[in-house]
Amino acid sequence: MSFSSNVKSELCRTALSRKCCARSEAYGVLLYANTFSFREIKIITGSTDFAARLPKLFRRAFGLSFDSATEPSGGSRAVFSVTSPEKIAVVFDCYGYDSRSTLSHHINLGVLEDECCRCAFLRGTFLAGGSVTDPALRCHLELVTEHTSVSRELYALLREMGFEPKEAARGAHRITYFKQSGAIEDFLTTIGATNSAMELMSAKVEKDMRNAINRRVNCDSANADKIVSAAQAQLEKIRALERSVGIENLPADLQQAAILRIANPEASLADLALLSSPPVSKSCINHRLRKLMSYEVE
Repeated sequence: MSFSSNVKSELCRTALSRKCCARSEAYGVLLYANTFSFREIKIITGSTDFAARLPKLFRRAFGLSFDSATEPSGGSRAVFSVTSPEKIAVVFDCYGYDSRSTLSHHINLGVLEDECCRCAFLRGTFLAGGSVTDPALRCHLELVTEHTSVSRELYALLREMGFEPKEAARGAHRITYFKQSGAIEDFLTTIGATNSAMELMSAKVEKDMRNAINRRVNCDSANADKIVSAAQAQLEKIRALERSVGIENLPADLQQAAILRIANPEASLADLALLSSPPVSKSCINHRLRKLMSYEVE
């Protein structure tokens, strides 16, 4: 199962205890479903857990059953529909829609006055039109609907609840999305997927740790390359001095630095400083090697 499927599976274990919250969750499902009109309500899903939850949700929210329902099997999606005018009228009355007027999809915030109902509504939008990527790969959560006004109003609702979502268009669809792991964790926690939020958090910590280790390894590797390159240049200069003036004719401090470098071609400045007799500071050995590098070769 994908991470997104796991999130929906966790959400579907949320109890349908309060009727107001059941109606709010169903409202989110309907506004982000495939068809929500005066003629038909149709919800299509590939999630077996969501498919199992939908009949219970509609019974709790409206006291209704679907007119037709198919179970997902063999990779096919489950399709739930309501075509009875009487049942559709009951659903629309719950959300303040007038079946005698032209339907214009909007979020009726009067249905979502309580905080628990708003959280349930967001849960419904994710179950019907949401997805989230595997946190081990990247961070991205989105909610997709065909209704422009609904998308804009959801954006405003999320902002009011303290979130900072982004908006985009993809063909005829409108997308509300998050790309920051912290925002996705908060959203998942709000809609009831606390275990998934913790999993995302753990994945982020693991990824950050792995990136930190890689940066450290790359840094150490780069430093090692610099040490080797500098040491090679110093050895070449010392050999040139040995041929031209002789190491024994150099000042005592430079003699010692030259001999230490020849004996320890891959040692760092800190190591050479400790090997000096008596031990000297890193800056001191660096100064001596710099003097050797600037020494005139006859």
